Amino acid sequence: MPSEPGEANRPAVGLMRLLVTFVRLGTMTFGGSLQSWIHREVVERLGWIDDREFLAGMAVSRIVPGANAVNVAVYIGLTLRGGLGAAVAVLGMIVPAFCVILCLGYLYRGYGHLGAVHFVLAGLAAAGVGATFTMGIKVAQRLPRDGRTALVAVAVFVLVGVVHLPMIPVVLAAMPLSFGLAYLGDREAGHGR
Repeated sequence: MPSEPGEANRPAVGLMRLLVTFVRLGTMTFGGSLQSWIHREVVERLGWIDDREFLAGMAVSRIVPGANAVNVAVYIGLTLRGGLGAAVAVLGMIVPAFCVILCLGYLYRGYGHLGAVHFVLAGLAAAGVGATFTMGIKVAQRLPRDGRTALVAVAVFVLVGVVHLPMIPVVLAAMPLSFGLAYLGDREAGHGR
C-alpha cells in the first residue's frame, strides 16, 4: 500500500538514470533558477514526482541548512530511491557544479575586470529570476484554488519580499498556521461529503 498519494503512479527510476539526470542538471543550470530546471525535468518532463511532492521538497529545502538545490536533490533522491538515491542525486548535482565553479573562478580571476563580464553575469541573474518566477506561476496554476492558502502565500511574500523580515522565522511562524488551515480545510471537505 503506498504511503504517499503520488507513490502509486510513480515510475521506477534506476540509480544510473537518477545520476545522469542530476549530472546534466548540475552541469547545465545556474544560480537561483536551478529549482525551476529541476521542476521542469523531474515533474514536467520525466513525471517522477508531482507538483505537490515537489513543493513539499522545496519547502523542506528552504528551512534546512545547505544549498536549496542540493536539498531538493536530496529530497527527490530520497523520495525515489531512499538513502542511496539521495546520495546519488547529491553527487550528480555537486560534482559538475564544483568543476564548473572552479573553471569559472579561474576565468573570472583573469577577466573579471572587463565590463562585458559583469554585463553577462547580470543577464544570467535576470534569467535565473525569470525562470524561478515562471516555475512558481506554473506550479501555482496546478494547485487547487484555496483562499486560505493564497492568504498565507501573500502574507509570507509581503513579510519577506516587501518588509524584508528574515525568511526562516517567517516560514517557521507560517508553518503551524498553514498546517492548521490545511487541517481545517480537510475537516470541512470531510463534512461536505
